[in-house]
Amino acid sequence: MDKGLFITFEGADGCGKTTQMNLLAEYLKKEGYEVVITREPGAKGLGEKVRDILLNYNGPVSDRCESFLFLADRAQNIDVIVTPAINDGKIVLCDRHIDSTVAYQGYGRGLDIERINMLNNIATNGIKPDLTIVFDIDVKTSMQRVGKEKDRMESAGIEFHNRVRTGYLELAKHFPERIKVVDATDSIENINKKVIEIFKSHN
Repeated sequence: MDKGLFITFEGADGCGKTTQMNLLAEYLKKEGYEVVITREPGAKGLGEKVRDILLNYNGPVSDRCESFLFLADRAQNIDVIVTPAINDGKIVLCDRHIDSTVAYQGYGRGLDIERINMLNNIATNGIKPDLTIVFDIDVKTSMQRVGKEKDRMESAGIEFHNRVRTGYLELAKHFPERIKVVDATDSIENINKKVIEIFKSHN
């Protein structure tokens, strides 16, 4: 590949997106592609420290501060990991990206979505994913999968997570060419097959 691909994986906590990202990576490597795996927040290096603050800080965190921390992590990920890999012809698989900020901080926290889109554009230097897969799951199942030990974001409450789910589904309606929705309540094997089908049809 002369130019790589940028594929992002989105959805609620417990939806299985990380498992599916890793399974797709295995498939792609067997097919001879060079693959880079990253995540937001928490890309290797500086991002890991930002992730620790976002998920585990015990004191009050303002909604705007939370958004800016995610955006700072995103800028680092794009500049240091994603863009160089794409330019080298690699496929980058990213666990969460711009749509998480719209869904969680926009729909979930109620921040201005147009402003979030503008800030996302600054953080990414205008780079957009080639493909985004949203793993859709009802909030009750999501919370059961997460279990009792929840981080700061996971503990935000059922109403918050219902708004986040609505946000993801609305985004999929607005960007049907880029965002594909997969039923995350199916078996791991069936979901993996669907993800591979989506990749093949998009590539």
